[in-house]
Amino acid sequence: MTVKAVTAVVSVAATVRGRWRARRAAVRRDSGMTTSEYAVGTIAAAAFAAVLYKIVTSEAVSGALESVIGKALDAPF
Repeated sequence: MTVKAVTAVVSVAATVRGRWRARRAAVRRDSGMTTSEYAVGTIAAAAFAAVLYKIVTSEAVSGALESVIGKALDAPF
């Protein structure tokens, strides 16, 4: 390799290292959620759990689950 090629490779490597260093620093600055983000996330999770509970305990889903379990238990081995 020529000196010019080696210099170009070293320059590219330094640029890549610099970009990764900047990305790591940016990630470190944003270390987590704020209190309001936790509150919104908790409310959303509770709402999703309530909707899921209503769906699973409905007559249609209960009947379907009982049917599937009944077929599984009656299956020949």
